[in-house]
Amino acid sequence: MQRFRASLRLLARSRFSEHHGRSLFSSLANNASVDDLDNQVLVEGRGSTRTAVLNRPASLNALTTAMGARLQKLYKSWEDDPDVGFVMMKGSGRAFCAGGDIVSLYRLINKGKLDDSRDFFRTLYTFIYFLGTYLKPHVALLNGVTMGGGAGVSIPGTLRVATNKTVFATPETLIGFHPDAGASFYLSHLPGHIGEYLGLTGEKLVGSEMLACGLATHYTISERLSNLEEQLGKLVTDDPSVIESSLENYADIVYPDKTSVIHRIELLDRCFGLDSVEEIIDALETEAGRTDDDWCKSTLRRLKEASPLSLKVSLRSGVRARMVNKDFTPRWDPPSLENVSKDMVDQYFSPLSSSEPELDLPTKLREAFP
Repeated sequence: MQRFRASLRLLARSRFSEHHGRSLFSSLANNASVDDLDNQVLVEGRGSTRTAVLNRPASLNALTTAMGARLQKLYKSWEDDPDVGFVMMKGSGRAFCAGGDIVSLYRLINKGKLDDSRDFFRTLYTFIYFLGTYLKPHVALLNGVTMGGGAGVSIPGTLRVATNKTVFATPETLIGFHPDAGASFYLSHLPGHIGEYLGLTGEKLVGSEMLACGLATHYTISERLSNLEEQLGKLVTDDPSVIESSLENYADIVYPDKTSVIHRIELLDRCFGLDSVEEIIDALETEAGRTDDDWCKSTLRRLKEASPLSLKVSLRSGVRARMVNKDFTPRWDPPSLENVSKDMVDQYFSPLSSSEPELDLPTKLREAFP
C-alpha cells in the first residue's frame, strides 16, 4: 500500500521540469481504436494452456493502462476456466517488457490528467497483485529486456525462465522514481543485500545472474525457446511439478561470469547492509580508496547519477531528461543527499488525504492470511 501511496503523492504534488515542446511520442490511449488496444496483448494457445503476448515491440512492450486492464480480464477468465491448466506470458520482438510507458505517463501528468495517471498505477498494481496470488501455475518467458514493471508482471508468478538475451534491472532511481510494481517484495527476498544494491543503483543483471540469485527459476538459451514453448503447449496439467519437469528438459547449466556482482556478495553486503544512503556511499568510498576496486568506483558513479530524493525512498523530477528529451542531464530537486531532509521522505509515507484514493486490493478473497 505504501508504494501506491508514494506513487499517488508523486502524481498529485510533483511537477516535472518544463518540456521544450518536442513531441517525441504519441499517446496511444488517446488515438488507438479498441482493436489496436486489444492487439497490445495477443493470445496464443489451445487445450490446457494460454499465453499472453505483450505486443508493443517498437516500445519494447512498455505497459499501458489498456494492457494492464486486458491482462486482468484475460487472467481472470483463464483462472475461472476449468479447461485452462496453466498460463504463460512472453513478449514480442527483442524484449519481454521494458516496464511502464513512462513517456505517455509523463504526458498525462504534464497535461494535468492526474486521474488518468492514477488509473495507470491502479490498474497495473492490481494486476500485479492478481498475478502474485494467481491460483494456477504461471510461466514467464523472460527473453530480452525485463525491467521495472516488466519484472512486476512476471517475477510474482510461479516460474520464470531467463535466457542468454535476458537483461533485468529496476532503474527507477535514475528517472527520479523508486522501484515499484512489486519490487519492494521480491528485492527484499533476494540473498544478502542484493536487493538494496539493485534497487538503489538500477544496475543490470543478465540471465545467469538472475538464476543465481533466484529472480529466475530456470535458464535456457533463446534458440531453444520455441521448442520449449511447443512442449509446454502439449501439456494437459495444472500441476506445477509437471510443468517444472518439462522446463528442466530444456534447462541449461550456467554460472555467472567471474566479474559478476554475484561473486562480490560479501563486499556488497558490507556496503549495502548499512542503514542510510550516506553510510553506503561512505563505505564504498572507503573500499574504493583502500583497494582501488573498479566495482566500488562504478557503483559510486551510478549512485551519484541517481536522484538523491529517490535514493531516500522518494520520487520526483528525472523523467524529462532521461525519457523524453533524452539529454541525460536531469536537474534533481533536491540536488544532493545532504539537502534531502527526513520530512521530505516522510511525506511520501504519511496518511492519504480524503482526495487521494486508496488502492483497494481483494486481500480477503485471495489470501488465507491477509
